[in-house]
Amino acid sequence: MKLKVFIILIYLAAGTDVYAQEKTLDYYINAALQNSPLFSDYANQVQQNYIDSAKIAAGYGPQVNGVSGNSYAPVIHGYGYDGVVTNYGNFSELVTASKQLVSKANLSNQYSALRLLNDSLRIAARISGQDLKKAVTMQYITAYGSWEQYKFNGDVYNLLQKEDTVLKRLTQAAVYRQTDYLTFLVTLQQQHIAVVAARNQFQNDFAQLNYLCGLFDTTLTPVSSPGLQADSMPGAQNTIFYHKYVTDSMLLKNADAQIDFNYKPKINLYADAGFLSSFMYQAYKNFGTSFGVNITIPIYDGRQRKMQHDKIAIQEDTRKKYRD
Repeated sequence: MKLKVFIILIYLAAGTDVYAQEKTLDYYINAALQNSPLFSDYANQVQQNYIDSAKIAAGYGPQVNGVSGNSYAPVIHGYGYDGVVTNYGNFSELVTASKQLVSKANLSNQYSALRLLNDSLRIAARISGQDLKKAVTMQYITAYGSWEQYKFNGDVYNLLQKEDTVLKRLTQAAVYRQTDYLTFLVTLQQQHIAVVAARNQFQNDFAQLNYLCGLFDTTLTPVSSPGLQADSMPGAQNTIFYHKYVTDSMLLKNADAQIDFNYKPKINLYADAGFLSSFMYQAYKNFGTSFGVNITIPIYDGRQRKMQHDKIAIQEDTRKKYRD
């Protein structure tokens, strides 16, 4: 029993740390990618664009509304609105239907805009993923360096402790000078301080790594070697960063084409049916229907169309400079 107590006391005096199972760089990168809300945001934006695509199709389909308009304009002792204008009252209970006609090219261009926007979001997500991997890798390397420094200082301290046992006996036997032994004890204490400082530095770097990866585990974990290898550099045009500028160019061309579509004549079909009466004569016969076509032809808007094209041209020039 006494032997067990003695062994436990020796273990506690040594200050031995207990660590969780070692985790690799890939583990932290995967955790960061999984826990980051940014990628969920990109995915949700893509889903929203799919809904916008469905809204475009629904918007150009038949639109049906119920419309009720009721007014009464009394004339009292000869005073009141002119009955020729108001008919003394109007009562309408109608169901209206309308449909805007749009060319297949215009519709296709709007759908293409949403597809390109989704491509842009996916590219942005991949670029953000690269940036996050880079940040995690850099912090992992920092934590690995702190871990290696802590282990090195600990190994040196353990060696000095073993040396202390030997030197203490030699000093007691007057083989080793007491002043030299005291100097050694100062070195031993300094090394102990270095071990504590290295441990605190590793704790800080390791905590930052967990924070960056969205992990809440505060248990110290040994950090293994990153095992990084230099990859061959792809050509500039084969990188995801270059693809971003290609997609941006296509989006600008799409927006430029949509300006011209917006200035084409617009045709809207409409029809209604219901009850429309002033109750002046045989109101029970005022059930009916009407239908027609509205055509809007742009003629002059103060050169706003050219101004919009000029804005797209300026954005394209900016895009080229960033790409180059």
